[in-house]
Amino acid sequence: MPRPLGELEDAVMTRVWKWNRPVTVREVLEDLQQERSIAYTTVMTVLDNLHQKGWVRREAEGRAYRYEAVSTRAAYAAALMNDAWSQSDNPAAALVAFFGMMSDEQRQALRDAVRIVQGPESAQDTGSAETAAVPEAESPESAAPPERSGGNAEGKPGGNRGENPAEMRGGKNPASAEDRTGR
Repeated sequence: MPRPLGELEDAVMTRVWKWNRPVTVREVLEDLQQERSIAYTTVMTVLDNLHQKGWVRREAEGRAYRYEAVSTRAAYAAALMNDAWSQSDNPAAALVAFFGMMSDEQRQALRDAVRIVQGPESAQDTGSAETAAVPEAESPESAAPPERSGGNAEGKPGGNRGENPAEMRGGKNPASAEDRTGR
């Protein structure tokens, strides 16, 4: 499980993700300096630490490096959510509480994501794509445990190698949801 990025790590990774190309320390530094006073060596150390942790890969270019994200921001967020959910002593209650915090737009995004993951066959089997609705918020105590249709050997949800940046040290770049769906 990835630990959450610190404030400065997140600021650096935000730029790497946003630019979606190999970047230099100097480029990140100049952009960060528009918001705060920061030293070149600080940015260099943060990028080196992110490399050591498997968040970025780097290639030498002259006397400097160019850094590139190993994973997407979406994969990072998904790994954090998966870890938080798997740490709960009542995963169903945690999901119900999470759904209760969501806006209507977020619930619709979740419905869309479920349809993408389930594929077009499941919509045909049920007769309607709308059956993949997000449950209404209810009390955590009354939530039934979710069915386990996948997961890892310990029965925890997820478990896809490459979606955890700590497992990406081999330099593998996980496919994004867009890549898996062909969009």
